Amino acid sequence: MTEPSASKPAYKRILLKLSGEALMGKSQYGIDPATLHRLAAEVKRVHDMGVEVALVIGGGNIFRGVSASTQHGMDRASADYMGMMATVMNALAMQDAIEQMGLPTRVLSAIEMKELCEPYIRRRAIRHLEKRRVVIFAAGTGNPYFTTDTAAALRAMEIHAEVLLKATKVDGIYDRDPVKHPDAVRFERVTYLEVLQKNLQVMDSTAIALCRDNKLPVIVFNLQNSGNIGRVVCGDLSIGTRVD
Repeated sequence: MTEPSASKPAYKRILLKLSGEALMGKSQYGIDPATLHRLAAEVKRVHDMGVEVALVIGGGNIFRGVSASTQHGMDRASADYMGMMATVMNALAMQDAIEQMGLPTRVLSAIEMKELCEPYIRRRAIRHLEKRRVVIFAAGTGNPYFTTDTAAALRAMEIHAEVLLKATKVDGIYDRDPVKHPDAVRFERVTYLEVLQKNLQVMDSTAIALCRDNKLPVIVFNLQNSGNIGRVVCGDLSIGTRVD
């Protein structure tokens, strides 16, 4: 993969949403050190362009609250709180990897755990970004029944991010599941309303509605291709799908 051809970023402040599964690499569970290192290097590359970077990481590589509550009869609220703890573990791992790259990093948790990270305070998060620190938001919204997609949309708006970048295993939004349907068609651009009406399964409906109501653009792209984060930040329209 070649590096992004454009060197000038299209955004000043971004929020990058990573799924917990993205940290697994080719493993079936947990965190793959090589994958973690690659992602940290890409975050550094974007940071070095002068972009202020915030992250939200899911916890699906460790524990899925929805799955536990539906398949095993666990109380949904309890399962979701366990999922929030999983996101804190991922955030701490990512913090360590990014700091090994030489970047100052702060983890802000929606659930207070002062021995590990800072409590989430909106003004403090913005100040960290202004001081050129990478900010990682952990523990979702701090409330059960809300996904990390919703947390990403909420945090992006609170810190006045210009775009929400959702990194996935596929190269955009399709009309059907491209894994099950080889003839699935990829959209280059869709509206928030189309995502909701066609049930395109990009993010949960609460997150999409939040983005729509606050005019926050979302770009869905493939994280597996090295350098894609930088390309998207530099405005490469050939990558992924834009929701606006």
